[in-house]
Amino acid sequence: MHVTRLTLRDFRNYADADLELDPGVHVFEGVNGQGKTNLIEAIGYLSTLRSHRVSTDTALVRFGQSSALVRAELAHGPRRLSIDVSIAKSGANKARVSGHPVKARELPRFFTTVLFAPEDLALVRGEPAQRRSFIDSLLATHAPRLGEAIANYERVLRQRNSLLRSAKAQRNRDALLSTLEVWDEQLLGLGTEIIAARLALVTRLRPHLERSYRTLVDDDHRPGMTMRVSAFADASSLMDEDAADGQIRDELTVEEIRRHFAERLADARDRELERGTSLVGPHRDDITFWLNDLPARMTASQGESWSFALSLKLAAAQLVREESRTGDPVLILDDVFAELDGGRRSRLAAAVEDYEQVLVTCAVLADLPEPLRRRTIRIRAGAILEDDDA
Repeated sequence: MHVTRLTLRDFRNYADADLELDPGVHVFEGVNGQGKTNLIEAIGYLSTLRSHRVSTDTALVRFGQSSALVRAELAHGPRRLSIDVSIAKSGANKARVSGHPVKARELPRFFTTVLFAPEDLALVRGEPAQRRSFIDSLLATHAPRLGEAIANYERVLRQRNSLLRSAKAQRNRDALLSTLEVWDEQLLGLGTEIIAARLALVTRLRPHLERSYRTLVDDDHRPGMTMRVSAFADASSLMDEDAADGQIRDELTVEEIRRHFAERLADARDRELERGTSLVGPHRDDITFWLNDLPARMTASQGESWSFALSLKLAAAQLVREESRTGDPVLILDDVFAELDGGRRSRLAAAVEDYEQVLVTCAVLADLPEPLRRRTIRIRAGAILEDDDA
C-alpha cells in the first residue's frame, strides 16, 4: 500500500497543504523547524492514532485553531480509498473512510506504517512502558481485536486499582473483596489473551530481528529478544532450557498461561491490598533485548543501541509485509541517516529500497546515499516547494 495524496489543514505549522506522492522513495529535506517531520508525523498518525513525538493531540492543532484535518488517499493494487481524521483540541476526534463516518479507533486496520525516529532509541534504553507500547501497537496492526482487548484490559485495570485503593483505606473489606474477585476474572481473561499474543508475536519477530541486524551491521552480534512476564516469575518450568536466559517455551498453551497468572495473582493479593495497586499482569511485563547474550539495555554502546532499535523497526516492517492483507507498510525513516556511518547508510538504503513506499526526512541531503535522492521534496517554513527530480 502507498499514499497517493496527503492533505493537511491546520496541522502543526501547516495552514493548508496538499502533496501528491508516488510509489518508491521520497525525501523530505529541510533544516530543523521547517516542518518536514510534521508531514511524516501526520501520515504516521493516520495509521496509529498517536504521534511519535508528543503524548497528547493538542500540540498537533495549529496555534489559534480548534481542530486539524489529516487526509490521505491510498492505493493497494487496483483498490483506492481515502481516510481522514479531524483532530479536535477538545472533545472527540472524528474519522471517515472514503467519506463514510467510522470510529477513529478503526482507522489503523485500513492503513499501516512503520516509523523509525530518534525517539525510538528509548526502545532499547528506556522504560518498560515504551517497549510494551511498541509490541502492543504491532499487535493491533495484525489483529484489531487485540487492540480492543488491550483497551479493555486497561479499563479493567483502572477499576481494579480503584477498588484496591478503597480496600486499603477501609477496615471492613469483605464487600470490596467479593467485588474484587469479579475484576480478577476479567483481568485474567483479558490478560491471558494479551500475554499469549505478545509471546507469539515475539516468537515471529525474533528471526526478522536477527536478519535485520545482520543486514544493517554486517556482523553477527547475536541479537535477541525475550518476554519478561510478571505472571511467570519464578516459573522455571516455562523456560526454554536450550535458548537464551529468560526465553519462554514457544509451545506454551493458553491454559498454562492462565493457570500461572491465576496463581501469581492469588499469591500477590495481600501485597496488592497493602499497596493499593495491581502487581501482576501484562501492565508489569517487559521485553529484554539481548546482544551477544547480554542485556542490550545495560551493555550496548550508543551506536549498538541505535543499530538495534533500527533493526527492530526493520523487523517489524518485514513482519507486516509478511502478514498484512494490505501488503507493504509505508516505511518512514525520520532523520535516521545522519546517525549512521557510511557503511550502515548504504546497507540501510539497500534494505528498504524494494518497499512499495519509503518516506525519508533529512536536514542534509549529503547524508543520504545517492540512490535515495531520486525524488527530493524541499520544505521551508511550512511550505512544500517544487520537487527536485535528480
